[in-house]
Amino acid sequence: MELRHLRYLLAVADHGNFTRAAEALHVSQPTLSQQIKQLEREVGATLLDRSGRSVRLTDAGEAYARHGRLALRDLDAAERAVHDVHDLSRGHLRIAMTPTITAYLIGPLVRQFHAEHPGVTLTVIETTQDLLEADLLADRIDLGIAFAGHHAAGVAASALFTETLSLVVGADHPLHLRAATFAIADLPSQPLALLSRDFATRNYIDEFFAAQNVAPRIAIEANSISALIEFVRLGTLATVLPDAITQAQPDLHPIRPDPPLPSREVALLHRSAGYQSAAARAFSAIAERYSHPRQP
Repeated sequence: MELRHLRYLLAVADHGNFTRAAEALHVSQPTLSQQIKQLEREVGATLLDRSGRSVRLTDAGEAYARHGRLALRDLDAAERAVHDVHDLSRGHLRIAMTPTITAYLIGPLVRQFHAEHPGVTLTVIETTQDLLEADLLADRIDLGIAFAGHHAAGVAASALFTETLSLVVGADHPLHLRAATFAIADLPSQPLALLSRDFATRNYIDEFFAAQNVAPRIAIEANSISALIEFVRLGTLATVLPDAITQAQPDLHPIRPDPPLPSREVALLHRSAGYQSAAARAFSAIAERYSHPRQP
């Protein structure tokens, strides 16, 4: 068996169709079909069920493909290890962060990393914490920055700093003009704009409100930090944001809830086993450096 046989099989399984798989692989359909049949002869089993409208893996094919994907992932990691240049004159690094952290941390970290290692290219992804950890385990990213707590098996975390949250309003909001604190019991009278429920920050906020037996009045849900900032900056809505974001926005003003929102730990996430490139180690060192203190 050659590696192309395995890649061909996985392509057909992913596309469910020989024609689309052949187009994606840039080979002819007869060539693809012949190569798959050759693989089936070598392993002594039928790997694809061709009887339906779409092509799918047989039970034997599912077992073979599962191990094949793991093998290809390890081979990809091996290739990156071979091409990893320890003086960091070149290389590639894949990083993911949750949205609230991206809003205030990615700029300083990338600026410093690029200044120290301009030959290394970066791919930066903004995603939810669940997807971030799944991408780490699947070796689709090298590092993640998210929140400490319970993590998926195989994901390790190193604490970076403590993040504090506040109720945030615009300059013309009555709360800003009236007081620097706000009783959580009065929250139902205040319309809020919050992140949508697929974000860790929103879940964290909801848990706090539930613990205080408060049902907030949610006027807007959004999946964008920049949108929340605009809603609050120019209107009569309030939101909940990390203090680091509020401090960078002159039109936003924190109002301390009573009782205060609990703080949470931001952590650098990586696979607990597996290869870490020189670029990943260098970025980790910069993140640690920024965490105490965080400011550049």
